[in-house]
Amino acid sequence: MTGVALKVFGSIRAFSTAAVAAVVLVALILQVLGYSGSATWQVWLAVIALAIGIPHGAMDHLVTVPSMQPARMTLFISGYLGVVAVAVWAILTWNVVGFAVVVAMSALHFGVGDAAFLSEQRRMAGDTGRTAPWFVYGLPAGMLPVVIPLTSTGADDALGLVNPGLIQWHQGTGDILLLTTVAVAVASIGWLVIIKRSRDALDLVALLGLALFVPPLVAFAVYFGLWHALRHTGRLTLELPKATQAFEATAPVKGFLHAVIPGLPALVGTMLVALGLTLVGGWDLSETYLWLALVVVWALTVPHMALTARLDAKALSGG
Repeated sequence: MTGVALKVFGSIRAFSTAAVAAVVLVALILQVLGYSGSATWQVWLAVIALAIGIPHGAMDHLVTVPSMQPARMTLFISGYLGVVAVAVWAILTWNVVGFAVVVAMSALHFGVGDAAFLSEQRRMAGDTGRTAPWFVYGLPAGMLPVVIPLTSTGADDALGLVNPGLIQWHQGTGDILLLTTVAVAVASIGWLVIIKRSRDALDLVALLGLALFVPPLVAFAVYFGLWHALRHTGRLTLELPKATQAFEATAPVKGFLHAVIPGLPALVGTMLVALGLTLVGGWDLSETYLWLALVVVWALTVPHMALTARLDAKALSGG
């Protein structure tokens, strides 16, 4: 099983890095040609990315409490959704503060999760080479796709499409946050190169390019759907019996799908909840749907991050 799982991890990592690099290249070519494009397609690309990424967070109950009886599972799900409801209310009530908290929380969640992915890949490969502390890779890996797109010159236009009230979410500290993130990334890349972890450094270079040269909404869409969600789903395959059985039968695609298909109802549910909030609030669908869909996804991240902390800690400790 380990050999097949390792192949799955390698394929996921290669695909996510290549996808980000390809998007950066296309963005640079379009900039040279002077093409800026319409902001509308960026909005819908972000929606599509959310659709791709949502199912990865819907498996928490299976990997955290896999042996729960139906009654306890019902209670667990009710509590989970209750936390989500409170988070939705809080973000909608305190837009700017809620958004700032989500930014910090997302950066931490993304970075720790990506570092845990690499830790599990190294362990499966029997890699005993020199490594850096998890935060050398994890901090920039989480900050790059979140902080820079939200503090860059194109951030105001992107945030204006989502919710104009968020444009000054950083309260004038945008330049400091951007420069700090770039400095952390450059220092980490240098550290990784010195200890001969060039593949890890390449990941950070790709994320740095995505953050600096790709429009903010597109950068987030590509990262969330084609990087974070894919890598997290790959990690879930190690926790799901049906997925590991498929690996043992040398059926990697089937094993991967076992960590995707059960999460698809969550995608439908999330989109319907966002639609319901739009209709109940009497808002214009074309103007507010992305904002409300993002609010729901951010709210889902609160319990999701708490429950995946156990999985992350296990991976980073080598357990």
